[in-house]
Amino acid sequence: MLILRGLYSPDTQPVALTIGNFDGVHLGHQALLNELRAAAQARGLPAAVVIFEPHPREFFTPQQAPTRLTSLREKLELFGSMGIDRVHVCRFNARFAQISAAGFIHALHEKLSARFVLIGDDFRFGSGRAGDFALMEKIGLQHGFAVQAVHSVLHNGVRISSTAVRAALAEGNMRVAQSYLGRPYSISGRVEHGDGLGKRLGFPTANIQLKHNRPPLSGIFVVRVQGDGLPPMQGVASLGVRPTVRQDGKPVLEVHVFDFSNQIYNRHMRLDFLHKLRDEEKYPDVETLTRQIALDVENAKQWFKQHD
Repeated sequence: MLILRGLYSPDTQPVALTIGNFDGVHLGHQALLNELRAAAQARGLPAAVVIFEPHPREFFTPQQAPTRLTSLREKLELFGSMGIDRVHVCRFNARFAQISAAGFIHALHEKLSARFVLIGDDFRFGSGRAGDFALMEKIGLQHGFAVQAVHSVLHNGVRISSTAVRAALAEGNMRVAQSYLGRPYSISGRVEHGDGLGKRLGFPTANIQLKHNRPPLSGIFVVRVQGDGLPPMQGVASLGVRPTVRQDGKPVLEVHVFDFSNQIYNRHMRLDFLHKLRDEEKYPDVETLTRQIALDVENAKQWFKQHD
């Protein structure tokens, strides 16, 4: 998969493309991407995706922007697994935000040689979000490229969206989140050095780098750990601010992998969140915390016995 910065192409080969934020790459996104790939293959064109980084709402209202479901790396990995040929990562800044809707469409045609454009039926774009499907279709007719809309995907009557996934994760409902995503919700990142507290308590943990300071879920979870050529491993993870031992309020993701003692610092690992055991709590002392960790480990092992 070719990853390009901005509305730039190294050649003049026409493409079939879609546009969006694709946070989470949920089943609705996957339906769109599958349709794009089929349309591209039917026309003998590469399948291209145009995304924005950061999310426009993070640029305009960072304090009110929704939590991220996927980092850029995670998103790109998911695109690659779905057979996308090219991804154009557009840096969303003040200059990009000023591009008019018509100007954006012209750039797709002139710079990327768009021959076919597939977008969600509610997708808005351009300065002031003035662009919509009707405008894209009108200008497409003028320039000779086809435009097609994809409708929302429903699950049990609920429109699958990034918002719906965030709501399920915030509630700790991993089953519902998985039904919207078509896979367990996961976070991936590099293993960093921590403060060594887990090891001192008898439960060594790997600290996973968080790309964003507001993860969409928190608590204690049953997880499956994968990455860097290692076989899938079982574990229990804590995602939160560790109120018993820290006061800075910064989220930390740490995982205790069962029956595993290898050094994995700086490796890139992925945690699949399978089940929420409980919310994070503040304990009166480290001894109480240690007893609770032991109980969490036992409960996680019992969950795997019942579900694996």
